[in-house]
This record gives sequence, structure tokens and C-alpha cells, in this order.
Amino acid sequence: MDRKRNRSVGNKYLIALGFVLALMACKEDKPEPVVVEELAVVEKPVDVYEFGFNLNNYIVKRDTVKAGESFGQILERNKIGYPKIFHIAEKAKETYNIARFFQQGKPYTLLCTKDSLELPESFIYQPNKEEYVVINFKDSIHAYKSRKPITYVEKTVTGVITSSISETLDDLGVSAVLTNKLADEIYAWSIDFRRLQKGDRFKVIYTDKYIDDTIYTGIDKVKAAYFEHNKEPFYAFEFETDSVKGIVDYFDDNAKNLRRAFLKAPVKFRGITSRYNLRRRIAVYGYKVRPHKGTDFRASIGTPIMATANGTVTKSSYTRGNGKYVKIRHNATYETQYLHMKNRNVKVGQFVKQGDVIGWVGMTGNTGGPHVCYRFWKNGRQVDPFKQKLPEAEPISDSLKVKYLDFIEPIKTQLDSIRFDDEILEDNLNENLISLSN
Repeated sequence: MDRKRNRSVGNKYLIALGFVLALMACKEDKPEPVVVEELAVVEKPVDVYEFGFNLNNYIVKRDTVKAGESFGQILERNKIGYPKIFHIAEKAKETYNIARFFQQGKPYTLLCTKDSLELPESFIYQPNKEEYVVINFKDSIHAYKSRKPITYVEKTVTGVITSSISETLDDLGVSAVLTNKLADEIYAWSIDFRRLQKGDRFKVIYTDKYIDDTIYTGIDKVKAAYFEHNKEPFYAFEFETDSVKGIVDYFDDNAKNLRRAFLKAPVKFRGITSRYNLRRRIAVYGYKVRPHKGTDFRASIGTPIMATANGTVTKSSYTRGNGKYVKIRHNATYETQYLHMKNRNVKVGQFVKQGDVIGWVGMTGNTGGPHVCYRFWKNGRQVDPFKQKLPEAEPISDSLKVKYLDFIEPIKTQLDSIRFDDEILEDNLNENLISLSN
């Protein structure tokens, strides 16, 4: 019995030992775990430049000027004391009087220190999309004006009229500004855009304008255009006739000026509320004859008022009846006057070109609503401009004509090479037919 018991115990021992050895073998075969250390990659922030500053070096605060808000109030709200504000404003005034040009709704940017105080070091004001004013007061106080980089991109567009020029261009995704340039500036005296025919077609070479390569600010200018109206071709090419005064006109392919000496109206108007009428009677005045020697163009307050022709400003003033007004002498024969302005934009003695903004529509003086009263003199006597046979703009000089024809030759070739969609389809169809016949 003892021998059997000992043999049994021995067998159990051997089995247990084998199990332990097997476990140890498995443990030895199991690979040691690999510890992978993850290294944190810290990416350096990409430098972002605007207004000539690396914005990563600052806490940037952006806002717009609120109604009644001043430059000083903005700085005080951002922890700048009034003694320093006064010193900043006085020093900056040597370059740019910020208080004078501060306007509601205009954007501004504060560049502040990157600490808990967030104290402003520079103030940047943008009076428009292109220009900006920097007032820097980090160390010494100095102010300067600058402009954002502008890129011009030349583009082309073609279209066929189905209803109106504005709808056609809108369907093509082109800015309405091009409609105004074609209808009101280039072809105003050549084509009546209210009577376009279905099937009339056009092609235009124009320039789009971008700020900082990304911000689209609209169409800058039209380089050339071709309009086919009632099967008759109308070419238009931009050409500078006076580099000193910066006068630019549009001429056809035979060097004929396309415009008249005067625009048809000084403003983009909603309607004519009162015409030139020497026998006008008004109920308020007991139906007595009160002549009206101007044409009233109704428009919203703030609408730009344009000089209808090149000339020199002879008056930029205010009277009780006229309100704020401007008068321009165009030559020995013609003068024009623009009444009831909100503000004037020109000074006496200043030369203005046709289309220049000389003021904005308002309600100053004797007026019952926002409009511009446009008055027209011929040989010192007020007349109705709509009943005058207005002169054409000055023809191109003989010396410039040769230069002009040479100038437009490559542009006309470029314009003529632009194909209409139906022409492209016809060419493709003809190519396919030729291919099939072969």
C-alpha cells in the first residue's frame, strides 16, 4: 500500500512539475511588451499679416464705429486714459485728423498686448475697403495712411438678349455694375437699352478688382465691348485722351466718340417729380404762376450726384432756397447747377470730369423730399436740357487718332476672336459632320 501511495504521489508530483515547466516555457516564449513613446508635435502657427502687422503677435479686436461713438471713447473703453488719448489724437492729427473723418459703421481694429492687460498698441481705421489709417502708440506716436494690395483680373463675357441686358447679365452671374457701365456710360447715346431686340448680342472685355487677392470689390473698368443691335455692330474701346487731367472716353472702331458732352441725368434716379416749366402753378401758392427752371430727380438721401460734363466748379455754397449746392462751368456756352445736397464733395476752382461725384442727395433748402434739382444754362439763360440738341463730346485730335487706331488694333483682334455660344456650337457641329463624312 505504501509503495502504491508513494507511486501515486510521485506521479502527481511529476504532472504538477510538468505543468509548471510548461507555464514557464510559455512565459519565456511571450514577447516583452514594446513601450512606444508618443512625441507631441507642436506646430508653429502660420504667420498672418494684415495692415503690415503679424497678427499672431497681438490679441486682435475688431468692431465697427457705433452711432455717436468717438475715437477717444473707443480707446478709453479699452483701458487707455484720457491724457494719453488727447496726446495720441493731437500727434496723429499732423498726418490724419481721425476725429474729422470718423464715421458710423466703418470698421476698426485694435492690436493689443498678449497678456492679461490686453492694452492697445495700435489702432487701425478703415474709411473704405481699400484704404486704412494706422495710429501706432506702442513706443512713440505716429500715424500713416496706406492701401491694401489690389489685384486686377481681366475677364470676358458674352450673351444674347432674351428680355433685358440686366437679366441677361444676372443669369450669367455678372455684377449689375456692368449693366450700368454699358447702358449709362458707354452706349448711353448710341443704343436705347429700353428697346433692345430679342437676339441682340454682346461681348465685353472687363476687369474685376480684388483686395488682398480674395475680397471681390466689383468691376473696375470695361476695356472694350461689342454690341450687335438690330444686326448693326457697335464697337467701344476705352482710351485716355488727357493723361494730365485723367480724361478717359470710349470711341468706336473709327475713332468716333460714343458719348455726348453731357450725361442725361446727374443721378441714378427713381423718377422725375417736376420738370422744367415756366408756367407751373402750385395749389399751396394759390395757383399763381411760379416758374420752375430746373428738373427734379427723385432719389434716396445719400445717392451720389455726378457732374454731367467736364468743367470747373464756380460755386460750392449754401443759400436758404437752394440749400447746399454746386455750380459748374463747362465752357463758354454751358453751365450746370445741382441743388439740395446733403453734403458737397468739391471746392471752388476744382476741375471735375464727367461722372465724378460732386455731392450727395439731401433735403437742404426749400424742398419737400429728397431729390436733386438740376439746372442748365446755355449762353447765360436757364433752359430745359431735355429740349436741347446737346453737343457731342470733343472728337479725338488728328494727332491722337493714329495713336488710338494703333492702340485698339490688338484689342479689336482679341474682341473679335471671342466666340458666341451659338458660333461655338455651329463650329462643333460642322467638325462632327466633316469627321463623319471622312
